[in-house]
Amino acid sequence: MSWLESFILGLVQGLTEFLPISSSAHLRLTAAFAGWHDPGAAFTAITQIGTEAAVLIYFRKDIARILSAWFGSLFGKVPRSDHDAQMGWLVIVGSIPIGVLGVTFKDQIEGPFRDLRLIATTLIVMGIVLGIADRLAARDEVGGKHRAIRHRKDLKELGVKDGLIFGFCQAMALIPGVSRSGATISGGLLMGYTREAAARYSFLLAIPAVLASGVFELKDAGEGHVSWGPTIFATIVAFVVGYAVIAWFMKFITTKSFMPFVYYRVLLGIVLFALVGAGALSPHAGESAG
Repeated sequence: MSWLESFILGLVQGLTEFLPISSSAHLRLTAAFAGWHDPGAAFTAITQIGTEAAVLIYFRKDIARILSAWFGSLFGKVPRSDHDAQMGWLVIVGSIPIGVLGVTFKDQIEGPFRDLRLIATTLIVMGIVLGIADRLAARDEVGGKHRAIRHRKDLKELGVKDGLIFGFCQAMALIPGVSRSGATISGGLLMGYTREAAARYSFLLAIPAVLASGVFELKDAGEGHVSWGPTIFATIVAFVVGYAVIAWFMKFITTKSFMPFVYYRVLLGIVLFALVGAGALSPHAGESAG
């Protein structure tokens, strides 16, 4: 991998990680469209550490408060009923599904799941799911002529059951094209949470999963055509760009609809199917050398 490739892939990772459009799919597609080798699941997981570092800094006050309350609850210094202490446990509970499924389906994640036809399918299907969830949330928030505004839940109403559902939604993102934020936000909206609550828990929930995945894949870094230098460089680029994107996205979701992302996902999936169907792009482009 050249330094130019690592810069562009790091840029793509930073731009797409927090948007509901799938960073892993875009890394895969960028390499395929450019005629590069597939950067692979290990490269993706490690560069995600960069974007997750952006989450740690952006939500540092929330994270510090949650950790303090959680540790305090272990030693009886903070009541276990405290909201922040409960959030600590809920992040742990919500991380179980992706941990178990990630290890169980590791070979599929690094192989068959990277087929461009599957990515096109997940882009379209999850785009439609996000669109439905977004419309339901908008209907509740705005109401209508014959429909009152409905209350939507915030994180203080999050329990173990919903935390696990969020966790299973996040685990779906093991398949490129699903999108970690897209799946968890969609799940949150369908369960009746506000946009901000769904997005905030989505980002907090991703911290242990992404960091664990990145550390787990460190042993595979530097193998094949991807060396340590370009991987670290891409991770740094992803961190810088990712921080700017997460700051923008958290402001965006308070007033805007997710529909632009829905249209983009569906259109990209259709274009991808057309290119593969026409023979202009192999569904396994770059995999042989990846």
